[in-house]
Amino acid sequence: MSENGMFGGKGSGDTSGFGGLVNSATVIASTQRPYGGYFDQVADDLERAYPLFSDAIEKAVVDRGELTLFIKAARLVDVAKILRDQLRFEMCVGVNGIHFPEETTRELHAVYSLLSITRNQRIRLEVCVSEKDPHIPSVVDVWAGANWHERETYDMFGIIFDNHPGLTRILMPDDWAGFPQRKDYPLGGIEIEYKGATVPAPSQRRSYK
Repeated sequence: MSENGMFGGKGSGDTSGFGGLVNSATVIASTQRPYGGYFDQVADDLERAYPLFSDAIEKAVVDRGELTLFIKAARLVDVAKILRDQLRFEMCVGVNGIHFPEETTRELHAVYSLLSITRNQRIRLEVCVSEKDPHIPSVVDVWAGANWHERETYDMFGIIFDNHPGLTRILMPDDWAGFPQRKDYPLGGIEIEYKGATVPAPSQRRSYK
């Protein structure tokens, strides 16, 4: 996949324009049991509490000491309620977006960091959707604190959280075109507008060399 860097570079995979920032795409496979630590307990408790566990969970990945459960979008709210009410994951610490243009039909990921204050445990949920149909159910009714996090993820990545009570931009102006943290978003060619002043795009600024 060819991507343009800040100053017109092409084909390097480096979109910063400063060179050397090239990441190869990797797909992490499902981790085999035992996961280790309390991760097996969480998976076992969730499987017992949710009869559709095998249908809802795409895969479980333990990487860098963290457990991530990949959840089908249609089952997200059901799983979230069980994690909150029965497994005591009382807090959604944040909702983050990721853009993987090379993952056809799964380009956009939403990641939910969960904390059980009762158990002193942390896990993550991850939901993958297509750029062409970027709809994920909102979890605001489960964790009210996810409200602004979902708005920011919508603002930056264009993921639409269905049934969110007020899904509007939170960082960018309401009429802003595009989603600034997607990897195909143009870098360095947009002027920044302030009241009474305009900051030129980097490619149009004076060189001080």
